[in-house]
Amino acid sequence: MRVAFFDLEPWQPDYLQTGLQRLGIAERVQADFFEDHLTPDTAAQYADYDAIVVFIWTKVSGAVIDALPNLRLILTMSTGYDHIDLQACRARGITACNVPHYGENTVAEHTFALILSLSRKLHAAYFQGLRGEYRIRELRGFDLYGKTLGVIGAGNIGLHVIRIARGFGMRVLAYDMRPHPLLAEVLGFTYTDLDTLLAESDIVSLHVPALPQTHHLINREMLCKMKRGALLINTARGSVVDTEALLWALEEGILAGAGLDVIEGEEYITEESALFKMPLAEQTLKQVVQAHLLLRRDDVVFTPHIAFNSHEAVQRILDTTLANLKAFLEGQPQNVVG
Repeated sequence: MRVAFFDLEPWQPDYLQTGLQRLGIAERVQADFFEDHLTPDTAAQYADYDAIVVFIWTKVSGAVIDALPNLRLILTMSTGYDHIDLQACRARGITACNVPHYGENTVAEHTFALILSLSRKLHAAYFQGLRGEYRIRELRGFDLYGKTLGVIGAGNIGLHVIRIARGFGMRVLAYDMRPHPLLAEVLGFTYTDLDTLLAESDIVSLHVPALPQTHHLINREMLCKMKRGALLINTARGSVVDTEALLWALEEGILAGAGLDVIEGEEYITEESALFKMPLAEQTLKQVVQAHLLLRRDDVVFTPHIAFNSHEAVQRILDTTLANLKAFLEGQPQNVVG
């Protein structure tokens, strides 16, 4: 089977090749490794490959799939798979697999990095230090102890966030379509409806996948229901939050701040001069402009989609991806999506 790995870091080909040998499938796989993304313009170069392995930066669109006539398998090195055209996969009988569990604790830890940066004004203190300033009254934050954290999406990552929050002595409310009362009792949190969570939470943290029903889940209407002066944290997907509404809520003082690891149009966040070279649709261009406005605000902490990005988590991603490849070769695909 010919397999093309894309979106790789320089050290990863050796790790993957060793992994193929460890799993006993090196003789069955002709693997090629590329640091570049796969795009509609380059896809035809890889027409002979039976499988592709990608990260979220590669958009596996219908056009890409059409350019790969031998394609039987798509492996994404991520939990999210909204960058893959699953309808096109189904039409061609192509199997798509993800990595459902690799960084629950990793993303949860990053969630609290964002929370603490805002609650204790760490980002503002850092920039004061760069300027040689020392104005501690401007850096007064607040304790997490006794505050209420609202977790929207109490799945694997959300539950890890809840465990950490309880360690800080926080009261935790959770909203999830599939509540688990026993877990709530054991971990010491309370399931509630979305309106109650928004109204009572000092901090709201998002942990839902990118689905049609979660697109702009946090919009102007939902933001108006939030406790005034609350913080919003998003380590889920950028599409879950309406960027225009978020800007408005910050301007109006409804929110005291936002911690964002993801944002709409994040794939286009670059130097402004480079944007003129990109053929962007009007709506996309609007998102890019809003993103730049948002990221320049003092009350926003932004990290460039790195909540997953620990050494341990990345190795787990690669290991699970290879295990998915082995399972497909053995006729028992695992972690199939769509």
